[in-house]
Amino acid sequence: MNKRPELWQEETISSKPIYEGQVITLQVDTVRLPDGGTATREIVRHPGAAAVVALLGDKLIVVEQYRKPMEKFQVEIPAGKLDGNEDPRTAAFREFEEETGFKAADMKLISAFYTSPGFADEKLYLYWAEGLTKGQMSLDEEEFLAVSTISFEEAQQYIREERISDAKTMMAVYAWQRYRMTGEI
Repeated sequence: MNKRPELWQEETISSKPIYEGQVITLQVDTVRLPDGGTATREIVRHPGAAAVVALLGDKLIVVEQYRKPMEKFQVEIPAGKLDGNEDPRTAAFREFEEETGFKAADMKLISAFYTSPGFADEKLYLYWAEGLTKGQMSLDEEEFLAVSTISFEEAQQYIREERISDAKTMMAVYAWQRYRMTGEI
């Protein structure tokens, strides 16, 4: 086998749609492997999402909601999926106000990353909100969440207790830690 990873690309032989939902679609692809063999890949397609790190004084704005796939409540930073081909920054402004009732004067991109590249194409854009003012909370019809603020120490404790256990919120806490240490996002 060639040791150059750029030559390990998999060629799609066929693609079969399995499910199309409101948030995701699922397809099963048959691919040709670099050695000539074939394999099956189950792929979740997702439009992407934007998430927001926002400090109110020296506390992080978070939401707590029940997450059915994990069968438990989670403390998370505000986030939501992109609508169609929506600009991620625009989605960050929208989702932040809808979920928290706060507006941001500016959103600065911290990072963008794929959430589960082994089976999904969801790309999440993580923003730092600045210039907070009161806005209008506007939850989706099927959305139930509580908004609160937590200290850095509480965030660390929540991670240990797995009340915070999603990647975007853990990344947010690490960005916050860097900001506390360096003053930079």
